[in-house]
Amino acid sequence: MSKSLTKAELINELASRAGTEKKAATAIIEALSGLIHDQVAAGGAVTIPEVGKIYCRERSARTVRNPSTGEAIEKDADRAVKMTFAKMIKDKVNA
Repeated sequence: MSKSLTKAELINELASRAGTEKKAATAIIEALSGLIHDQVAAGGAVTIPEVGKIYCRERSARTVRNPSTGEAIEKDADRAVKMTFAKMIKDKVNA
């Protein structure tokens, strides 16, 4: 199993593969993450081709249980960020 990339390693790898400078790669990553944050927070979705779709899902109010005490607690409706991965990634992982 390979390790996860740190932000610095991601920037280095992106700059290397794109044949650009690290400053440009950093700007791209920051712009992309800002775009994703803004769209998802507004209730929209972002699809990154060959990677997947990041979106916000509404969850209704529900009853949950405290695992340590078993007490039933009413949880208010909220929103959750979800990601669906592209078939290409799923196929590559399971190959």
